Amino acid sequence: MNRNHPQIHTRTYWLEHAWLDTHVEPGVALEVSGGRITAVRTGVATPPPGAEILRGLTLPGLANAHSHAFHRALRGTVQVGSGTFWTWREVMYSVADRLTPETYHALARAVYAEMALAGITAVGEFHYVHHAPGGTPYADPNAMGEALIAAAAEAGVRITLLDTAYLSAGFGEPPNHHQLRFSDGSADAWAERCSVLKERDHARIGAAIHSVRAVPADQLATVARWAQERRAPLHVHLSEQTAENDACLAAHGRTPTQLLADHGVLGVHTTGVHNTHLTDTDIALLGDSGTGTCMCPTTERDLADGIGPAVALQRAGSPLSLGSDSHAVIDLLEEARAMELNERLRTRTRGHWTAAALLRAASADGHTALGWTDAGSLKPGALADFTTVALDSVRTAGPVPRLGAETAVFAATAADVRHTVVGGRQVVRDGAHTLVPDVPRELAAAVEALHA
Repeated sequence: MNRNHPQIHTRTYWLEHAWLDTHVEPGVALEVSGGRITAVRTGVATPPPGAEILRGLTLPGLANAHSHAFHRALRGTVQVGSGTFWTWREVMYSVADRLTPETYHALARAVYAEMALAGITAVGEFHYVHHAPGGTPYADPNAMGEALIAAAAEAGVRITLLDTAYLSAGFGEPPNHHQLRFSDGSADAWAERCSVLKERDHARIGAAIHSVRAVPADQLATVARWAQERRAPLHVHLSEQTAENDACLAAHGRTPTQLLADHGVLGVHTTGVHNTHLTDTDIALLGDSGTGTCMCPTTERDLADGIGPAVALQRAGSPLSLGSDSHAVIDLLEEARAMELNERLRTRTRGHWTAAALLRAASADGHTALGWTDAGSLKPGALADFTTVALDSVRTAGPVPRLGAETAVFAATAADVRHTVVGGRQVVRDGAHTLVPDVPRELAAAVEALHA
């Protein structure tokens, strides 16, 4: 063997049942080489010799299109009592104030491992805690972002680091004392800093505008142009709160969506996160431009944000993806069914999306929103990223699915994930993480460090 060209390891996975975009197929052999699926063979009734056996229903890997990793430290501490998004935000700031590159790495490694246990193979990290408290840059100005990229590698998942511009506390207001560590001072300085970040096999670099209240209107185009020049994903919190809409109308005489459109932010590589409180004109602008929508139902209900017009957005032309956002729970299957069930509550009718459409939002369209267009499907040439859901738990036991993904989407939870494979490597095997030996212990230690 030529030592300059090491042999690429090839392996075969035998899937008891597999979701092949349109239907469930029993007995499927996936051949994997170089981190990609090289062949999909159906009608394979028994495992081939030497194959790794995945019993259950294997799905494309799930994409968590919107994450704030440090919000995981809030779980169990902000779910009681009264208040609004704005009172919750003050508690969130107190946790952000305590982050260092070391503590953030420890927490994110455990959070991303929790995601892998939930079948998530790629995460979009909406990252805005850039500097030390008070706004002083670290010796490496990207120390916090690098900590997240390293954490994802150690947890065995892909990451799109959505480096976020966050420059003001509100329209015409300077950053408050919490937000100083988020701000680079200007969009040009933000662009200079994040241009140093390098992509890796498991990591892509994207951009984000925190919100129209956090980036002055005359600097929106700078962020949009940075992303457009690199054909990189661009995400933005959009109309999550009615107070943001009211303030934008008062400052600019237009809605946040209209303001983004005026400054060239919308487009096929852009995703609006939440898109909750929109006008009909807003929906048309997003749909006509092909701007995506990332819904985060478990966070939106936890923070009492409201139910966004996901059906109308999709009909208008806005592709849907899903995120766990504040990590009140980390369960993309719950996010998928919550989108449908929320709409049932709102309209008092059922059947707005098929299970297949919801699964596509949680997998293929989520990956596309994060720039991983070669993931999210079990087909030759795709990245070998997939996850297997048990069909014999108390939630999923029953008739074996023959045609659809209803069991996975409407019955299973993250607790039913048995295996997760990323780049052909088994990151979760039989419900246990293969790279992070004790995920609950690491989570507990990392969270405790931020509350001590």
